[in-house]
Amino acid sequence: MSHELKTGGDRGYLRIATEEAFATREQIDCYLRMVKDGTADRGMVSLWGFYARSPAERATQIIERLLDLGEQRIRHMDETGIDKAILALTSPGAQPLLDVKEARGLAQRANDYLAEQVAAYTDRYVGMATVAPQDPEWSAREIVRGARELGFKGVQINSHTQGEYLDHPRFDPIFRALADTGHPLYIHPATPPDSMIGPMLEAGLDGAIFGFGVETGLHLLRLITSGIFDRYPDLQIMVGHMGEALPFWVYRLDYMHQASVRAQRYERMKPLKKSILEYLRTNVLITTSGMAWAPAILFTQQVVGEDRVMYAMDYPYQFHADEVRTHDTLDIPLATKKKLMQTNAERWFRL
Repeated sequence: MSHELKTGGDRGYLRIATEEAFATREQIDCYLRMVKDGTADRGMVSLWGFYARSPAERATQIIERLLDLGEQRIRHMDETGIDKAILALTSPGAQPLLDVKEARGLAQRANDYLAEQVAAYTDRYVGMATVAPQDPEWSAREIVRGARELGFKGVQINSHTQGEYLDHPRFDPIFRALADTGHPLYIHPATPPDSMIGPMLEAGLDGAIFGFGVETGLHLLRLITSGIFDRYPDLQIMVGHMGEALPFWVYRLDYMHQASVRAQRYERMKPLKKSILEYLRTNVLITTSGMAWAPAILFTQQVVGEDRVMYAMDYPYQFHADEVRTHDTLDIPLATKKKLMQTNAERWFRL
């Protein structure tokens, strides 16, 4: 242990954790039912068949922590020096549910519950809305309700919805609502859809170890190359896990994207107003969730700019005090560290 972790800004900044998960009992029970009755996809069976049914210590501990928004979570925040947690319903939210009415109800009740908990711990919690993209028009209304009635500061969507991605035109009401409210969209990982999960699943690589990042990076790249930021130039999209690897690939992404556009190889791939790198620097925000590794943090700050990288713990899936200390001891100026740990989150979530 290099130093004691305290809340209150004793190191010159507060710590705001920007990708922190919770669950509702209704949600977990729904997943268990889907796994049991065969309506869950292969990724959901792999992920929630483990977390919701396994007696393993990791599984039981994570379920317990997901369901707790009270004393235990606050104690864990205090123990690791986390001043505020930005909370969202854990992945995959309401998105796998085949009954659209049930999906809307689950999402709405989760939002109401989260708003109650944020009100109870107003100095510690910040909320993000969950939606049911299966119904884009309802989701748009729920985004507005979250912003104007529940006091939420963003929206989280857990990547694909039953194999569909947000670049499809039918999801445009969601983006119109984001533009109307000015809220950022956090694209959180989900397990890959059945159409791509096979080789990952057979190797045990379908979850957070690899599959999450590959699938979510694909989603963000689909949105960028579809021209989403040309249509909505003020839109801000957040992704975790150090940008789901896109900053590390961006030179090649730009080179090959531009080559494909010039060659008119794909009907869908049209010229954009900016390069992919430029969109990363103007419209994409990156959190460090699950990637408490100094070389990656410093590289990403260099690529996208120090105003666009924010701290996250990824509680309860990763809960390690030394990962907080890794951020505290980064070899960067205090002003840059304060942006990383506090003021970037305050700016982009409008706290």
